[in-house]
Amino acid sequence: MRGWWQDLTDLVLPGECGGCGAPRTVLCARCRAVLGGAAVRRVRPVPEPPGLPVVHAAAAYADEVRATLLAHKERGALALAGPLGAALAQAVRAGLREGSSRSGAGAVVRGGGAPVLLVPVPSGRRAVRARGHDPARRIALAAAADLRRAGMPTRVLGVLRHRRTVADQSGLNSRQRRDNLAGALTVAPAGARLLCAGPVVLVDDVMTTGASLSEAARALRAVGDGPGVRHGAARHGAVAGPISNAAWTEAVYGGESWESREEQNVGSRRERTGRRPGRQRMAGADGAGGVVDVVCAAVVAATPDSFQINRN
Repeated sequence: MRGWWQDLTDLVLPGECGGCGAPRTVLCARCRAVLGGAAVRRVRPVPEPPGLPVVHAAAAYADEVRATLLAHKERGALALAGPLGAALAQAVRAGLREGSSRSGAGAVVRGGGAPVLLVPVPSGRRAVRARGHDPARRIALAAAADLRRAGMPTRVLGVLRHRRTVADQSGLNSRQRRDNLAGALTVAPAGARLLCAGPVVLVDDVMTTGASLSEAARALRAVGDGPGVRHGAARHGAVAGPISNAAWTEAVYGGESWESREEQNVGSRRERTGRRPGRQRMAGADGAGGVVDVVCAAVVAATPDSFQINRN
């Protein structure tokens, strides 16, 4: 109820701009331009953690952009998910364009082929309970809607789970964050088969050291030995059998927040226009060991110094 009430309040009684504090607007025109007006660029943290996929960001994590993200994440300004999702969608498009030559994602960018699978990096259970929502998942849902409106079939798969408690990342350096997150994430049961339906793009709201994205990529790439994933099968082609509605729900909507139910509702509306998840036939994964291919990663914002990719 908290999430629905906050959404209604934001729409009826917008308080102030999430970026600059201007009154009577969710996000003013100037802050929208700062968030989504710059060219999307590839970003790399220093030091770059092992296994980090190619990452694109829509904006630098500073000033109005930082304030907007914090307003959404920490202060419950849920109406900001729309413009933040639009910015994330731009980063997803850029990542798919760069990765299309090796992943088959080019057909998706042009409006055809398999759906793009956005996999958000999950927040910890305590954080979700404290905030009342999972920020990255909410922004991913908004980004998926933006991409679908533009003709790109897109689905959000919330299949990543925390399998152990991790410490608060604030105050930790890059090495400490990697150690803190090492082995912390796993793919939910039945998630492996869903991940073979199309090109996988990891998404998050912010990248600082890259530790969270690196760990999430490791967990996804480790998939391959579970039931329903056939070794050596051609990606997006071979049949791995139907997925039951129960399995779909368990893998995608098993999170703790009320937001999981909203994701399920979005999925249900989408599937009314096409094939139901329970009747889809998912492809096996390709490559040695049948691992999932993470095409790229996309974030709304990254630290300013990570935009300096041409380093000696």
